[in-house]
Amino acid sequence: MGAAQGFRYVERGDGVVVITHHGRVAATLRGGRAAQFLAEVGEEPQLVMARWTGNYRRGNERTAKRHPRNQG
Repeated sequence: MGAAQGFRYVERGDGVVVITHHGRVAATLRGGRAAQFLAEVGEEPQLVMARWTGNYRRGNERTAKRHPRNQG
């Protein structure tokens, strides 16, 4: 599975973190959640931002598409 792309984040002066995906706001984090995100983002920034915004593929989309429950 490839790395997520197109995410950026900005830490504002008031402690708010704004995460964007392809120029659109995907999440706004404040307080403890912002601090937790900033502590975690150093590792794999694109994947961390994808996880925090809920915008990532789980790898099972094609399988689910073919499931009988999802047919017609």
